[in-house]
Amino acid sequence: MKIIIAQLNKIYLASLLSITAISNASASYAEDITVAYFLEWPTPSQFAQVKKIYDDTLGVNVKWVSFDSGTAMSAAMASGDVHISFSHGIPPFVIAASAGQDLQVVDVAVSYAENDNCVVRSSLEIDKENVQELEGKQVAIPIGTAAHYGFLKQMQHFGVNTATMKIVDMAPSDSAAAFANGNLDMVCGWGGALRRMKEHGNVLMNGAEKEKLGIQVFDATTVSAEWAQENDELLSKFLKVTADMNARFDTRDNDKMLAVIATASGMKIKSTRETMSGFKFPGINEQLSDKWLGGGTQKFLKEVADFFVKQGVIPKARNNYNEAVDASYLQAAAKM
Repeated sequence: MKIIIAQLNKIYLASLLSITAISNASASYAEDITVAYFLEWPTPSQFAQVKKIYDDTLGVNVKWVSFDSGTAMSAAMASGDVHISFSHGIPPFVIAASAGQDLQVVDVAVSYAENDNCVVRSSLEIDKENVQELEGKQVAIPIGTAAHYGFLKQMQHFGVNTATMKIVDMAPSDSAAAFANGNLDMVCGWGGALRRMKEHGNVLMNGAEKEKLGIQVFDATTVSAEWAQENDELLSKFLKVTADMNARFDTRDNDKMLAVIATASGMKIKSTRETMSGFKFPGINEQLSDKWLGGGTQKFLKEVADFFVKQGVIPKARNNYNEAVDASYLQAAAKM
């Protein structure tokens, strides 16, 4: 855990320093905006990404830049290099917001309890009945992400002392490769990397079991509050396109969409279909309900922050995270 805490403190300090570098929104945003996203993380929005539907609807050039983790997205937003982060993980968002970065959740990108987890090497023959045997083992985790949060919550639930474990900060794509080569005992990740991890190991808890434990796994579309205020109509149009793509994927023959989405996410059609089968894309009305932006998300942000404080991951949490969620842009999108 000392390794994790030291690395998270670096992230925390970097966030504080980078806040001063946030540039004011300028006229250039009317010509070009940058959106962060993940490869091997297929979503209906990528159909609009490839087909330039966002560009045409917003009337601007939309540049999509892929990232390996949500913490990297947070840093890019702090520097002003990214205007919108799509499918930004909640734990890295909480870390940045708790550090003072003025970020806001503006919609729920995807819910995916089955597509984010930790995998134990099959040869160890460790399951929930003998999980204590993980103590002393080597684990690779993308620090400050939903996978990191899920790992800590599961280990707390099983009573595993993480201080005995050798914990390495590693992107899921890298840890999946190392896991396949037999170099790690346990790995945590999501999407395509998680599928590859499962080829060599087993999970301790499935999605439903994690949700009962209070591990809510979802990503959000996030922005800096200042940029959003100065580009409110553009942001609402972006959210409307996203919602339209989600609805189109859910209600129509999606084979044509899948082919495009697979290309955009760097995956094959079969693996894209398998990954997306574990995804849920809430509609606008559902997102505006009490379960999500109507109060549930704010409450969950606080729960994650308080848990991270107790684990020594961050030094302090906000009193509440009400200002870290703004549903007004999605409400405007619903009227478009």
